[in-house]
Amino acid sequence: MDPRLAEDLHSLPDLLAAASKAAAEALAGLADRAAAVPPEAVAPAPLPAEGAGARGALEEFARRWEPGFAASAGPRYLGFVTGGATPAALAGDWLTAAHDQNPASGLDSSAQDLERETVGWLATLFGLGPEFSGAFVTGATMSTVTGLAIAREWLGERAGVSVSAEGAAALGPVTVLSGSPHSSVLKALSLLGMGRSALRKVPVLPGREAVDVAKLAEALETLDGPAVVVANAGTVNTVDFDDLRAIAELKQRYGFWLHVDAAFGGFAALAPEHAALTAGLDQADSVVVDLHKWLNVPYDSAVQFTRRRDLQLRVFSNNAAYLGEIGETPDFLHLTPENSRRLRALPAWFSLVAYGRAGHREIVERCVALARDLGARIDASPDWQLLAPVRLNVVCFAPAGESDVDSLVRAIAEEGTTFLTPTVYEGRPALRAAFSNWRTTKADVDRIFAVLERLA
Repeated sequence: MDPRLAEDLHSLPDLLAAASKAAAEALAGLADRAAAVPPEAVAPAPLPAEGAGARGALEEFARRWEPGFAASAGPRYLGFVTGGATPAALAGDWLTAAHDQNPASGLDSSAQDLERETVGWLATLFGLGPEFSGAFVTGATMSTVTGLAIAREWLGERAGVSVSAEGAAALGPVTVLSGSPHSSVLKALSLLGMGRSALRKVPVLPGREAVDVAKLAEALETLDGPAVVVANAGTVNTVDFDDLRAIAELKQRYGFWLHVDAAFGGFAALAPEHAALTAGLDQADSVVVDLHKWLNVPYDSAVQFTRRRDLQLRVFSNNAAYLGEIGETPDFLHLTPENSRRLRALPAWFSLVAYGRAGHREIVERCVALARDLGARIDASPDWQLLAPVRLNVVCFAPAGESDVDSLVRAIAEEGTTFLTPTVYEGRPALRAAFSNWRTTKADVDRIFAVLERLA
């Protein structure tokens, strides 16, 4: 055994204590750390010929790399849709690494059963019935890939071909309809061989990102065969929701596959004031939910749900003698693109056990209240213009006058108090502030708005 490895093994408790101390100091400093750190070029170091040991690695990380890390786990990081990690989720993530389980197979541990329990709890949280099964994946993009792969197999079933056996070419051209699809839908269509050109945009309601259901019906009426409809339970710019119940009624008439992107908007189901937005989610055939957003578990973590596990198994099954037989309850390696995978369910399990439905509901409701607070301040300011109602947890706005939004994003990042991401809404360059971190409070909104006023 390498002497440095042997020494680290011997002193492992002390090394873990040192790592814990470094992590605790980093988390304690989130309130003062820059929300974003505009990157500077760092010259890559050569591969060490002789290792420095774990303590040496800790020291080098603290010296060379940690100063350039953003406080993306902190309360004023409002870019993209980024959660933090609740204390329980962080503890669960550390134990995930320590136990290093590979829940792909049920031959050697109970890790798969923990994942199934967690998936079941999440399904309950989002109002999905027992007809839904699910599995953990890396993020909303891979959840979308998984859901649309199952949809592709369903299209083949309707056409009398097996896409999983014969390939996407056997299916021929397909039609995917959506009003405001997330960009990951196009990536998934490209990856799955259906092609980006399969996506047909359907008109949205005036001043909205929600699909015009009447126009969707007209588009479906013109088709010769079955289609896939991608609906939104929360768009990325304004958290607008398609009318899922009305779309589900169309499904009874036209028989399409309904895929719902509920990456973060699905969490509206936790709050009674907003739960009606997700009505009809249980009528979907596949559902995307991203957990490292509003569940506040560490990256990477998402879940995919479907009511057609039989087709999912047909797509992703991985038959090999050393993996054992596929039983009535398939192992997860037969249900997602991955074989080997980390036990992503454990941080979510920890957070759900620690805080329950009520605790996570409070996070959702507080984030919505804070987003509305910032939206009201922006709406009242002569320097800014609110571009859409604050429907849930994202504020979409722009400078009142002419301004270079990209330069403004850079200036905000360089100032360090907060971090926002740019977008384009109805053809206009804009900013978006997404509230999803469990740490964020009204005091943070005060600081964020003060910065916006100074930089306006």
